[in-house]
Amino acid sequence: MKFTLFAWLAFLLISILSPVFAQQSGKGDRLTGLQFATRSPVLGQHGMVATSHPLATQIGLDVLKKGGTAVDAAIAANAALGVIEPNNGGIGGDLFALVWSAKDKKLYGLNASGRSPKGLTYDSLLTRLGTRQQLPLYGPLSVSVPGAVDGWFQLHQRFGRLPMRTLLAPGIRCARDGVPVPQVIAFSWQIAARRLAANQTDITEFNNFRQTFLVNGQAPTEGQLFRNPDLARTYELIAAGGRHAFYNGPLADVMDKYARRTGLFLRKADLAAHQSTWVEPVSVNYRGYDVWELPPNGQGISVLQMLNIVEGFDLKKLGHNSADYLHLLIEAKKLAFEDRARFYADPAFAKVPVSWLLSKEYAAQRRKLIDPAKASEHLDAGTPALRAGDTVYLTVADAEGNMVSLIQSNMLEFGSGMVPDKLGFVFHNRGTSFSLQRGHANVYAPGKRPFNTIIPGFVTTNGQPFLSFGVMGGAMQPQGHLQVICNIIDFGMNVQEAGDAARFSHAGSSEPIGTTMTDGGRVALESGIRTGVSTELERRGHHLAETDFFGGYQAIQRDILNRIYRGASEMRKDGQAAGY
Repeated sequence: MKFTLFAWLAFLLISILSPVFAQQSGKGDRLTGLQFATRSPVLGQHGMVATSHPLATQIGLDVLKKGGTAVDAAIAANAALGVIEPNNGGIGGDLFALVWSAKDKKLYGLNASGRSPKGLTYDSLLTRLGTRQQLPLYGPLSVSVPGAVDGWFQLHQRFGRLPMRTLLAPGIRCARDGVPVPQVIAFSWQIAARRLAANQTDITEFNNFRQTFLVNGQAPTEGQLFRNPDLARTYELIAAGGRHAFYNGPLADVMDKYARRTGLFLRKADLAAHQSTWVEPVSVNYRGYDVWELPPNGQGISVLQMLNIVEGFDLKKLGHNSADYLHLLIEAKKLAFEDRARFYADPAFAKVPVSWLLSKEYAAQRRKLIDPAKASEHLDAGTPALRAGDTVYLTVADAEGNMVSLIQSNMLEFGSGMVPDKLGFVFHNRGTSFSLQRGHANVYAPGKRPFNTIIPGFVTTNGQPFLSFGVMGGAMQPQGHLQVICNIIDFGMNVQEAGDAARFSHAGSSEPIGTTMTDGGRVALESGIRTGVSTELERRGHHLAETDFFGGYQAIQRDILNRIYRGASEMRKDGQAAGY
């Protein structure tokens, strides 16, 4: 009888747990720390580099060991990523950076995003669009001036030490000799290539893309060698001629000629007029930590708005990734994104009420709109104006205490799909982020910066650097920043655990291009979030999506007490954190 009872209980237990075992098949057990973490934080005394590709990380470390600064290493790593992860970044795109200067004990901000062509007026654009209600995602009308190269030189002039020839040399070598494509990049490359091929009618001379980024007519597979000799020659010209070669010299001439032939309104004069902007970073204090972002035209302040809203709740008491916790963060995201859709724009063309949007008073007003039992389907932006605004991420820290948080993007993978003749890079499609609604803060205008999604993050405490981090991936970026910050500050996770923890992603909010949320959007949950949580969220009115993109995180944490760095690179990408 006892044996029968024991056998029955064993059978029942196996029946209950077998699905759990099946879901976690192959997952090992850690000896310490949280079990979902993929590894321990990486420790380094003299320097740390975290990027989305191990080779770029190694290149950055080599620069640090040669005596380069954190900015030197960041430039070298970013240039390499333009070769080895070209779907997500490259010199045809924009760049933003936050730089902690140990000498000045100050955080600097750089906006290296480009502007729309001055030769294309709003009325001319509408005529060319015909019946289209939005700018196309691909092709000539989606292109704005690429700002990344000027960003490199602005950063280098202020914070660099080694010559640019030295910094670009590893990228040149990778482009000429070739590099095997890793798993995640290969997967994304193949999807992007199919998507671009399906939309090639919008892309003038799509054959340029095929010749540059396909191997024998196909996107490279994992382990396949990819070479880009055209980009090697382009980098050599930049190394020899500086930013002038790109914006005023021989490369600008090629881009101008290509643009005239393909219906792109970008001209050499637009390139020559481009200039990055040093801006003052903005911050809010969240439970004793100062969280820093860049002001618009980027979306960074939405992170700060969300933090202000959720600060009024005891998140730890709610429980990490509980239904109550996720419901709160999703609703805070919806509220912040309504303001994002209405106010975030180029401050040279629109008055962005940053101070009010980031005030604790405004957050208290918005917080009251959250119903703890029900998901919102439609929300309005606030009225602060009445009271007076796909990607690679990397971070580097050096032995002197300098830290850089840098993000750089083509926007969508491979951007516009337009590759200027024999230059080896694709123009981004950031111009597609303009609104076409007259009177909208982000409405298209010649010479204007479009709304931009890429945001570097930084955290200080007591006037000292604490965390340099980013979570790449479009509208997921602010949501990722929010979740990482809460993981570390509210739940005490280490820098690696904070990135590996399961995430939510909400899509369908109102957008700066003029679309409006009417049904509450869609919520995607990673598999590490309990099934019962998703059921409860649905009961509250959230619409669940099957899959989504949950971003890609890199981070470096400064340990002032022990005088070391802690690095992290999450498991969703091919990346690596390494220090010495």
